[in-house]
Amino acid sequence: MDNVTIKDIARALNLSTSTVSRALRGSYEINPETKRLVMEYAERLNYRPNPIALSLRENRSRAIGVIVPQIANYFFSQAINGIEAIAYNRGYHVIIFQSHESFEREVTNVEQSMARKVDGLLISLSSQTSDVSHLRNIQQRGVPIVMFDRISDEIETTRVVADNFSGAFVATEHLINTGRRRIAHITTQPWMSITQERLAGYKAALAQYGVPFDEELVRYGGFSREEVQPVVEDLLTLPNPPDAYFAAGDRLALGCLSVLRQRHISVPDQASLIGFTNLNVADMLSPALSTVVQPAQEIGQTAAECLIELIERKQKGVEFKTVKLPTQLIIRESTELIS
Repeated sequence: MDNVTIKDIARALNLSTSTVSRALRGSYEINPETKRLVMEYAERLNYRPNPIALSLRENRSRAIGVIVPQIANYFFSQAINGIEAIAYNRGYHVIIFQSHESFEREVTNVEQSMARKVDGLLISLSSQTSDVSHLRNIQQRGVPIVMFDRISDEIETTRVVADNFSGAFVATEHLINTGRRRIAHITTQPWMSITQERLAGYKAALAQYGVPFDEELVRYGGFSREEVQPVVEDLLTLPNPPDAYFAAGDRLALGCLSVLRQRHISVPDQASLIGFTNLNVADMLSPALSTVVQPAQEIGQTAAECLIELIERKQKGVEFKTVKLPTQLIIRESTELIS
């Protein structure tokens, strides 16, 4: 059935158009059974809201701004897929911006979002962002914000994240259980939320298994291969170099693997390697890369749902919350058991 309208659904279910409209928006004023009937019928007829008509009727843009560090990053591309799926089904446009890991560009992205009069903003902070006053300013203007993946505690809002602590704990625990004791942790800028949470999980696993924490084995840096190379090279010059590397991101892990190959260090025979995020080519590397998987698409979907809830204020007194989604350890060749 082409060009299905709210009137068509209302006529078929013997409901008023206003009831159908509110049910499709998830309004708390409509009872759950009516919502279910309307949603099921709308899905069966492949009904999709008309964002332009909705924006004219409601005097809103029906647009959501999304700011990510880099679309080419597999995690963020999957998160955007999740965001767009939810937004499309709820009648919202998605306007995507990239900060390219730059604080200045992130601020510009926020300004551009406001110029386009978005109804709300989804953002994952750049690696340079430690000051979130630009976000606090637009929040004070009444624009809802939801942070995802890379977040800040400096602003009170809803956040959607992976369980970084648990993911780092099980990754480190796995390396310990395969016989490793000199486990280096290569991570990102120390002020980033993901850095702090994954470092805490790494430390907790070492402590639980009685492995002494060596601050010399924790190295901070950027995401590019050029930034990772000197970090790994320096670790290899230690009198007692690492026998395992836990990289806080798969791009860091790729840079680490490249250096180990150049130095003819066999993985996993001489050193194990594990990443975090699960690149779509992780299983095609040689050796296949063990990694911690974040539910990227689910994070995007949940973040979009939370933002639309804030925008539409279906319930009075909406409280900000932090949603933490579980990670999964995928074991491959790069961390095989040593004899």
